[in-house]
Amino acid sequence: MASRVVFRRQVGRDLAAAFQYYEAQQAGLGENFLAAARSSFDAVQRHPEMFAAVHGEVRRAVVSRFPYAVFYRIEQHRIVVLRLLHFARDPKKWPQARRT
Repeated sequence: MASRVVFRRQVGRDLAAAFQYYEAQQAGLGENFLAAARSSFDAVQRHPEMFAAVHGEVRRAVVSRFPYAVFYRIEQHRIVVLRLLHFARDPKKWPQARRT
């Protein structure tokens, strides 16, 4: 059975900003990005242990066809998606493994 996925509020902002950027580049590209991000979220939910830990408990799943990654943490009864970040982002802004 798949674990429940919880998204931090910032993930919605990350998605919206990336969508707007790609849609401004080419009509329909933003939708393609959202579909690729959804696919990554689904993979994280189905196989959370499959992706490598990159900082303590924080794991990273790469978004297909786009230079973005989903950062998340596996908890006892849920998966917490922390951020959706571009690869070029400053590592200091990457999510920490703290529990909230």
